[in-house]
Amino acid sequence: MVTGDGAYIKKINRSIILQKIIEHGFISRAELSKITGLNKATISVQVVDLLEEKLVCETQQEHNAVGRRPIMLSINGEAGYVLGIDLDYKEIQYRISDLQGNKIETNTTKLDTEVYEEVVNILIKQIKKYKQKYADCYYGLVQTIIGVHGTVNNDQSILFVPRYQWRNKDLKSDLEREIDVDVSVENTANLSVYAERVYKHHHSNNLLAIVLSSGIGAGIMHNGNLVKGHDGYAGEIGHMIISPFGKACRCGNHGCWELYAAEPAVFSSLAEKLDRPNLTHQDLKRLIAENDPTTCEEMKTFISYVSIGLNNMINSYNPETLVLNSELLHLYPNAIEEIENNLQSSVSVYRKIVLSDLGRNAIVQGACALAIQNFLDVQEVSFKNGEN
Repeated sequence: MVTGDGAYIKKINRSIILQKIIEHGFISRAELSKITGLNKATISVQVVDLLEEKLVCETQQEHNAVGRRPIMLSINGEAGYVLGIDLDYKEIQYRISDLQGNKIETNTTKLDTEVYEEVVNILIKQIKKYKQKYADCYYGLVQTIIGVHGTVNNDQSILFVPRYQWRNKDLKSDLEREIDVDVSVENTANLSVYAERVYKHHHSNNLLAIVLSSGIGAGIMHNGNLVKGHDGYAGEIGHMIISPFGKACRCGNHGCWELYAAEPAVFSSLAEKLDRPNLTHQDLKRLIAENDPTTCEEMKTFISYVSIGLNNMINSYNPETLVLNSELLHLYPNAIEEIENNLQSSVSVYRKIVLSDLGRNAIVQGACALAIQNFLDVQEVSFKNGEN
């Protein structure tokens, strides 16, 4: 129980109550009092406010026991909606969630331009459509969070997006100037680790989520908190050097991890060896199923490079759980077993390594979950429904 200034206490208690309602899905006033340590009068006053604000709704629980059926509280999912956006290379993924974290709709559109101003106009047009579509609910579209595949400053401005060669762009301000919507910008790896914590690994306080796609990034949770570093650039592990005299990278160094373990490296190498340009994930899946020797050897090389980088990360952060978000690893049988066999050092200590169930949806799911947390002003959210 928190003590201190009255207004501050009320705000803290409100946050605690909302957080527990989110965590449990459905919960009675009596149970709220029991698990929070707040007295029943405090719970009652707070719940009245939340009901008036349309943030919470009541449901009478069905049960066969004799006596009065308890009234259960839950978040009013339809009171408002959030928008998560994955601004990827050549495409943009959108997800609308309600305030309970449920997926309402998703959409993916192709992106045929790399010009910053043109991309901003595309985003403005799409966000305006969603804002209008959900304008009739009580709070409307409450927040939009955009995941960027690049370095994002702590003030949410973009330092650098390699694939687009964007430098020093203030996407948040450029959007908010044109549309009356609260916008936040975040690094995609940070959103991925947040999604893993919120939807899957609820009790893992030291969590590493590594995304291996067009590049490589890490979202880092330490003691339940997101690690961003001094300027916000923590987790840019794709440019960790694993081969000092290796391939030249556009960042200016040689031998960066993503030159060996990101998807473009695998597809480029295989396309050359098989003399088959424009290979797809489906092609790769079929070649692996057919035990094509060149493809299987390439995948083993890929896994060995993945393992080198993971060894460095494990020794640096000592994670409890390591989540790998990689479509390529999902295609290869026994990928985790082979990685674990490569991590036999007595000092490489971790509890478990798993492949992400969220896949490419992790970014937009994390964006929506973070938007809900921001809007409800709670310390954390935890959703039991891990649907994509």
